[in-house]
Amino acid sequence: MSTDMMRAEIWLQETLGTQQGIEELASRMGYSSSQIRRRFRSSFGLSPGTYRDRLRLEWAARLLIHTPKEIRHVAAVCGYQNHSAFSRAFQRHFGQTPRHYRQSRRLHLNRQRRDLSPFSYRIRELPARCAVLTRLYAGFRVLDDLRMWQRHVHDAGALPEQLASASTIAILHDQPLASELPRLDLGVQLPAGSGDSLALPPTFRLQQLPAHPYACLTLEHRDQLRPALLYMACQGMAPDGRSLSGEAPQLLKRHDALELRVPLYR
Repeated sequence: MSTDMMRAEIWLQETLGTQQGIEELASRMGYSSSQIRRRFRSSFGLSPGTYRDRLRLEWAARLLIHTPKEIRHVAAVCGYQNHSAFSRAFQRHFGQTPRHYRQSRRLHLNRQRRDLSPFSYRIRELPARCAVLTRLYAGFRVLDDLRMWQRHVHDAGALPEQLASASTIAILHDQPLASELPRLDLGVQLPAGSGDSLALPPTFRLQQLPAHPYACLTLEHRDQLRPALLYMACQGMAPDGRSLSGEAPQLLKRHDALELRVPLYR
């Protein structure tokens, strides 16, 4: 995966709620629109427009399942200016209208909730932070041992030495709902403002992590990750539960344990 196309893919994800087009992306990258489309398709098997449409629909699905947002609001947040166009695109992709999809998926989670083993969690309002991250599209077995993450990542050896003691963080973009376009951000977490002057290799970027409420769970091993995410998704369906935000969960390496942070709806 070329660094340019990785950055193009990240830009598409970060602009889902806007009307910025492929021409804007091409201008930012220093390519023509036809070059961007050709190179992106070669890397991801889809045109940039189709790729972004799928990301928008998957994001909409998460918001429909996990948040109380009205369907019109979900459509607008995901970049659709026309509610009818959103409903048609959603039904074409998922085989159900947004309303029926929301009802059926919530009913399924409610049924599962009764049979799940519980996880203990704390709700914390975490302060703003930042992270030095690279993106992976395969090879997610790195999550089995986050202590050794740098062995699995190109250019990790070129990171500044002062990052060696920072906490490892993984941002799971294909959770809490599985994605047809799996993505994983991997790197280290830093206090807010501490990464601004870092010289980073081309495959890494500095990303701001704003203050936000999270459900925080301590996991003894990697195999608990999916059951814990399912448990939190089901807890959001409970009458006294906190809804999830639909945003990507974070997994941090904490000494001999893992800490799962699931963003909550504010």
